[in-house]
Amino acid sequence: MSVEDTWHLAVSTPIRRMEAVVELRRRGGVLTGTAYGAGAEVPVPLNDVVQGGDRLTWTQAVSRPMRLDLAFDVTVDGRTLRGACGAGRLPAPKVTGERRSTSERRA
Repeated sequence: MSVEDTWHLAVSTPIRRMEAVVELRRRGGVLTGTAYGAGAEVPVPLNDVVQGGDRLTWTQAVSRPMRLDLAFDVTVDGRTLRGACGAGRLPAPKVTGERRSTSERRA
């Protein structure tokens, strides 16, 4: 199953629920991605994007509400995804997401 698409994500942190839009594309046979929103003023590149069956993982750096390196590990099921994102020793918040229509733009 292809994960290439635009995804609307919700991350339920202990502080608050954060929302972001993630775009996943394949370039030269390599899966790449970019995140928008969740307090970031500029798009954030996704690193180490790997799909294995229905499992999808990536890392990204965030600077708000604090500087963290996040590691996402989600399972994709058609138009939805579920999983968690870890940040070192902090509890791993739950992540949910939905595919967005290709006609929709970034939020």
